[in-house]
Amino acid sequence: MALDPDRVVTWVGRPGEDERLHPEIILGFHGLCLVKPVSDEDWYMGSLNDDGSVDCWSAYGDLYEALRGL
Repeated sequence: MALDPDRVVTWVGRPGEDERLHPEIILGFHGLCLVKPVSDEDWYMGSLNDDGSVDCWSAYGDLYEALRGL
């Protein structure tokens, strides 16, 4: 399901180096999300938090790889 991209999305790939992502597309899959940022070709996988924010921990080169990662 496509989710509203107007939410806080954070890349937590490295401890202490969190980075805010600006999503163009967010796809939700039962608590997991795939995020396509505006200025990046990669797709990020993360979890949808209770407050609606998303914490991403994994990156993929394209949507096909990201979907396989689910």
